[in-house]
Amino acid sequence: MPKAEDLLRREISRVNMHLPSRRLTLSELLEMDEPRVSLRDGSEHYFRRSELEYLLSLLDETEIETLRLPIILEISTLYRGYFGVRGRIAVKVIDIILGEYDVLEERSEALYPRYLLPKIRKKLPTTTTYAFITE
Repeated sequence: MPKAEDLLRREISRVNMHLPSRRLTLSELLEMDEPRVSLRDGSEHYFRRSELEYLLSLLDETEIETLRLPIILEISTLYRGYFGVRGRIAVKVIDIILGEYDVLEERSEALYPRYLLPKIRKKLPTTTTYAFITE
């Protein structure tokens, strides 16, 4: 009989089928006629060009080569009421949207209160996605 932990892992995996099988950089997506990535479930996720151009306006040349999209907003079982973002450039983007960016404080990971999710998703609906993780 499977353990509860194994069942939970399988269920989380099923819930995360909407995640991309491979994320592309902002510069790669801007070069495409129809910017998109393949998802784990075999379907395609399309990005709005206006969002990609907005992100382009926030970043410098080297950052557009390294920002991978969509930005993953991690919903964890460990931090109830919070969500996480990983990656220096992804954190910078989220901080700018929230008006919290400080050029002197570069972070590679950040936790944010979950009530801020609608603000981020309203600004970046196609360039962000949720991932549910267990820790």
